[in-house]
Amino acid sequence: MVSETTAKEPKTGRLEQTNPDYDPNVVVETQNLTKIYRDFWGRQKVRALNALDLEIRKGEIFGLLGPNGSGKSTTIKLLLGLLFPTQGRALVFGQDASEVTKNERIGYLPEESYLYKYLTAEETLDFYGRLFDMPAKIRKERVAELIEQVGLTFAKRRQLKEYSKGMTRRIGLAQALINDPELILLDEPTSGLDPMGTREMKDMILKLRDQGKTVVMCSHLLADVQDVCDRIAILYQGDLKELGRVDNLLQVSDETQIRSSGLTAAAQDEIREVIKKHGGNVVSVENPRSTLEDLFLGIVRESQERPGHRSSGADAKKPKTE
Repeated sequence: MVSETTAKEPKTGRLEQTNPDYDPNVVVETQNLTKIYRDFWGRQKVRALNALDLEIRKGEIFGLLGPNGSGKSTTIKLLLGLLFPTQGRALVFGQDASEVTKNERIGYLPEESYLYKYLTAEETLDFYGRLFDMPAKIRKERVAELIEQVGLTFAKRRQLKEYSKGMTRRIGLAQALINDPELILLDEPTSGLDPMGTREMKDMILKLRDQGKTVVMCSHLLADVQDVCDRIAILYQGDLKELGRVDNLLQVSDETQIRSSGLTAAAQDEIREVIKKHGGNVVSVENPRSTLEDLFLGIVRESQERPGHRSSGADAKKPKTE
């Protein structure tokens, strides 16, 4: 069992885990995490999350997927300490998620950013920097750096009420990064962005990973998750249905795909040795991949047909044929 004992680190003031059994490479861990919402009389109303076991490691981009009501937002709120679990526990940096001091190491972008619309981008970020007691010089440098990073230099002195939804999303991300967090929780980060903005947002998320930060993102845009996530968890009605690396989950293991160049039409139906005989070059021999959309929809369909069963993933991973 991981201890909740902590100590102050003298230089940074951040809380560090003192238990020698704590693995610093495990940023988030959930153990039998369950959340049940009850009505006024204490009767079970909704089981939002059911016995979730997860481990999210340092430096990875982890995707939480699921239809509305699957438990994604509940999981995020439990990690932030905004909700308390009915059973089990959530650990963040080795500390219980209810320990609010760990939030100084977290950045959070909610699905809807609630920002002061009469402030400019500079004033907004300066305000949040003050909440973290950042010195004025460092705060000024950090504000300028983040505004440039999210591509809002041209609008840094405009009030947020004049911002489009995409611009508001960008300043929301900058706000989530103001404290240089180690763990970043993103809820629908590309919401409201045009294709160019979406690509830029995904590039920024990848750069955060390159900086050694850990990113947990929820999204309904499966192509975005497929582009940036290292591992994903698919939730359905509070149950964990699938967990693993994106490349492994999308691999169709019982089929083989051969890509070649320089072949005649007659040679295309031949096996590998015959390809060489006809003078072709084998570019690659690999398992074909499905799409995250096919995997996701297949798991949801299987969960509806077989309630309570963990998805096998086999049928869901087979790519659609014309």
